[in-house]
Amino acid sequence: MEGLGRFGDPAVLILTSLAGGPKHGYALIKDIEQLAGTTLGPGTLYAAIGRLEQRGLIEALAEQDRRRPYRITALGADALRSYLQHARTVTTAGLRRLKALA
Repeated sequence: MEGLGRFGDPAVLILTSLAGGPKHGYALIKDIEQLAGTTLGPGTLYAAIGRLEQRGLIEALAEQDRRRPYRITALGADALRSYLQHARTVTTAGLRRLKALA
């Protein structure tokens, strides 16, 4: 969880997308648009991919038709799982507290 940032952080969106299977950059952009309703620009996407690769959370696969697909690593899956479990805990508490206000 540490270092992944807020829910809309590109790293979280990229890891979530790659949890569904390997994708190249354009496929990641499209999947994230559908998943989260937000568009990552190429600069944002590839900067985040670089950081995720450096941390061992994703890895590049062999180039296919001039496109480089990426996949989530076991370390990346563990980090995403931890982040999402924490987010669920906070979300549950927040919703319970809001209900008490009503």
